[in-house]
Amino acid sequence: MYTTYIVTPLYNGLVGIMDLLPWIDIGMAVIIFTIIVKLALFHLSKSSLLTQIKMKEVEPEANKIKAQYAKDKQVQALKIMELYKARGVKPFSGMLLLFIQLPILLALLSVFYKIIPTIHPEFLYSFISVPMVKTQFLGLIDLTQKSLILAVVTALAQFCQLHFSLASKTQTPIMSANGKPDVPPMDFAASMNTQMKFILPLFAFASVYWLIPMKFPQAASIIALYWIVSALFTLGQETYIRRQYLSK
Repeated sequence: MYTTYIVTPLYNGLVGIMDLLPWIDIGMAVIIFTIIVKLALFHLSKSSLLTQIKMKEVEPEANKIKAQYAKDKQVQALKIMELYKARGVKPFSGMLLLFIQLPILLALLSVFYKIIPTIHPEFLYSFISVPMVKTQFLGLIDLTQKSLILAVVTALAQFCQLHFSLASKTQTPIMSANGKPDVPPMDFAASMNTQMKFILPLFAFASVYWLIPMKFPQAASIIALYWIVSALFTLGQETYIRRQYLSK
């Protein structure tokens, strides 16, 4: 079922792009394919991001509730949920996006692994022909081999995306009755965000240059391209949605 309804359609989608545009290399096909997948998930991503923005807006009120009911966590949770309901915030909407994206991501890894160096006709629909696989990305990088350049660009793209995204989620401190912060501005969550901004780009670099090549050597550069485009698309998407929302 997973292969039939998720892996196979994605595989045919990527091969179909190369069949429809025979002059492009597989790297360009992956870029186009990634943008199409991201656009298909745009509505869910938008809902998730708008929830984050709204939660940020009601954060001062939520912090007051946390301070007021600091000794009664059950009442605190109920009051915060009442606040979210009154302000139209759906805090768990982001989970839906995660549940949908995770199987797609796993399927994409399988698709990228099976696409190089040859196409598997047994996975193709009858109306899709087997195209020639051009593995030289823009005539410069052999996508059947790991690439230091793509690994570095992956890390940079991931850093830029996180730098913008996490900066928009900086939490305000909870204020006590005397008007002073109950917790330091650089609390545990903020500290974790700062660490994530540097750790995840390093993880991205290590993944596409060392970890993935150990298991899937011919798919590492393709996955790096997907990672780069995905991070940059997310950055552009968040910028667009925030500007659209704040301009209202």
